[in-house]
Amino acid sequence: MSELNGKVAIVTGSSRGIGEAIARRLAIAGAKVIVAARTVEVRDERLSGTIDTVADAIKAAGGEATGVATNLMKKEARENLVAAALDKYGRIDVLVNNGAILMPGNIVDYEERSYDRMMEILLKAPHHLCQLVLPGMIERGEGGSILNISSVAAKLTVLTRRSYEAVYGMAKAALEHYTTSLAAEIHEHGISVNSLSPNGVVATPGQMYARKYSQADLDAAEPVESVAEAAHALITADPKVITGKLCYSKELLKEFEIEPIDIGMPAPKPN
Repeated sequence: MSELNGKVAIVTGSSRGIGEAIARRLAIAGAKVIVAARTVEVRDERLSGTIDTVADAIKAAGGEATGVATNLMKKEARENLVAAALDKYGRIDVLVNNGAILMPGNIVDYEERSYDRMMEILLKAPHHLCQLVLPGMIERGEGGSILNISSVAAKLTVLTRRSYEAVYGMAKAALEHYTTSLAAEIHEHGISVNSLSPNGVVATPGQMYARKYSQADLDAAEPVESVAEAAHALITADPKVITGKLCYSKELLKEFEIEPIDIGMPAPKPN
């Protein structure tokens, strides 16, 4: 599989979970991957995985990857991420805005510092990274792809469900609007901009961190490979046709008649 040979992809939040799966899948397709995340050492075995362990796993499978420590809260760190990618590989063709944070809470007493942190990571960071990578994509004239990872929380919710995620859902809904607007703005340059949401719960280390997961829960969860395969499909699709889309992973795979491939991710175990 070599659809992305010679291409360079930045994947934020890729030290574990969905981000790691997307990084591995793009590497299998031939991309040189920048593994970007804060985690450079494991401090809790329940949150295993670092930028270097992911990069090393990609290399061990025959791919090319470089870990870059990145705190998406900081403007300078985002600038350093893009500079490091350009210094290492000379170009950026794909940006996956996957890095995220969820700080739940009720609206009436939601702390301002939590709100500011959520907005910085979920909205300002993707916007800033787009501003940093798009000039190079446009100047080269060879197209490119931006993929924003969203969530079912972006949808309107019923009164009894997910009210504690109002700020998170608001940010993801805004990210989806940003996706369609940016897609229209840069369509003439052959650069696709899409968003992708899992159809439901994905049993990532972050999801499982504070929750008790039985084997039945894991069997019911969406496999991380499903999201990674859908991400690959959007990134490698014709940007003149597939852009400005707000997609859900299982639905997309069914529409495209695609089955997820093995990307070497260990299966989650009950906790």
